[in-house]
Amino acid sequence: MRFETMKTSDALGAILAHSLNAGEKRLKKGRVLSKRDISDLLAAGTPEVTAAKLEDGDIGEDKAAAEIAKKFAGESLRAGAPFTGRSNLYSEVDGIVVLDQATVERANLTDDALTIATLPQFAMVAKGDMVATVKVIPYAAPGAAVAMLSKLGSDAPIRVAPFRPLNAALITTQISQPKDSVIAKTRSTMAARLKPLGGALIYEASCEHSADAVSQSLKDAGHNNIDIYFVLGASAVSDHRDVIPQGIETAGGKIIHFGMPVDPGNLLLLGELDGKPVIGLPGCARSPKVNGLDFVLRRIFSGLPVGREDIMRMGVGGLLSETTERLQPRHVRQEKPDSAATNMRAPRIAGIVLAAGLSSRMGSNKLLAEIDGIPLLRNTVSAAVGSHLEPIIIVTGHQADKIREALEDTGVVFAHNPQYAEGLSSSLRTGISAVPEDSDGALILLGDMPEIPTILIERMLAAFSPPDGRTICVATAGGKRGNPVLWGRQFFAEIEQVTGDSGAKHLMGTHDGFVCEVESDDVIFNDVDTPEALVALKQRAKSKSG
Repeated sequence: MRFETMKTSDALGAILAHSLNAGEKRLKKGRVLSKRDISDLLAAGTPEVTAAKLEDGDIGEDKAAAEIAKKFAGESLRAGAPFTGRSNLYSEVDGIVVLDQATVERANLTDDALTIATLPQFAMVAKGDMVATVKVIPYAAPGAAVAMLSKLGSDAPIRVAPFRPLNAALITTQISQPKDSVIAKTRSTMAARLKPLGGALIYEASCEHSADAVSQSLKDAGHNNIDIYFVLGASAVSDHRDVIPQGIETAGGKIIHFGMPVDPGNLLLLGELDGKPVIGLPGCARSPKVNGLDFVLRRIFSGLPVGREDIMRMGVGGLLSETTERLQPRHVRQEKPDSAATNMRAPRIAGIVLAAGLSSRMGSNKLLAEIDGIPLLRNTVSAAVGSHLEPIIIVTGHQADKIREALEDTGVVFAHNPQYAEGLSSSLRTGISAVPEDSDGALILLGDMPEIPTILIERMLAAFSPPDGRTICVATAGGKRGNPVLWGRQFFAEIEQVTGDSGAKHLMGTHDGFVCEVESDDVIFNDVDTPEALVALKQRAKSKSG
């Protein structure tokens, strides 16, 4: 790839190195210059531009990022559509991150154009969390370097091991009668600790602080379909020959390891009984704060082996007293359970399909017209259902019952607009008001545009990035904006004030700094407003199927 200052008339297909004004239009850095862009620049009196052109063997940033992401995304990961040379890997389950660290490091040493950033090894993630990001730094990457990455190490070197539902037993020992409040807090803390992992505390017992009593309690618990045992002593375990390890061995179990290089959590004991883990709990297990117990539980619940050496290798990163995982030092931070809530996650974007109109220019409801035997609207909705929009809200109005019937079994939800005769803006307001509170934005689709593909929707989701200021994403073709449009939640209040039979596109002019254009083709202009447009749509569908 080479950067150079070139004549504007010779810059077709070049990648703009700096943002420029072309009359009233702003062409942003990284834009691939189209014929219309060239014309606008020349009309604005811009004879030269600084731009980049790909050389032989170069691979465009998005294609390169997609290829690398496909290579590195393993079990329970999905690769987001690439945008500006970035493809993010998101977890599809609750679990922990498992890395082939050597392969990731070799990838980052291959070429300075190619980077892969990941969460730490064994980091806890929730469904939808970002686990890794592939970023191609320049506008293109050497094809040879991308090919080298495809040959590195193991296949799918980044994965997420999903948590498994396990039933747990909690046995506490006592020297004197403990307070009910202490027992209740221990129980609730352990139950809360297990819940994010998919575990359930189904059995609880208390016994005297002796090896025989612990042994008998473990045997009794074993009759209740237990997958993992916890023993919390009235006195902390201080040696391999202490009461709790003796009790485990008396029950027929064995001790795997005592102690761990994690603070808090030093006094954790790991044993085994009938092939199932037994954990002698350290005193810090009574606290919801992160400690060494959490490190061990995450691996057990995700089906990863935990042995003596695994525990002894936990010392790097094991000083938890003032870590960022706690968010604040102990003396100022309120207690709360550890979670993956601070991880970056995929934006939650709802889909809104406007399907309430009267179809006055058609003479009948165009959304129910059949294309190859399928209602036109169902084709539109199918593209949304195939994407990562969640939920997909269908705004109904005219012939609402028939619209619902046409979308039977698609998994969508409905929001009825009783004022649909007032025009498109009333349906837009209805759809926006139905978006869940935890959604980050909404992508607006017109029901009469069945040629919008799923891949375009996915690219728009990938383009949406509040940290980068990209919170209005609009499909474009040849420099002209069309549909769909994705709006960040910050604009919902203004959208709800829109009136008349027009949408909210005029707001883009007010908030131009937040607008991101996502290049597509002419399908973004193909709405079905007339009988002639419907005939043309059927002809295009026939030519594609033929």
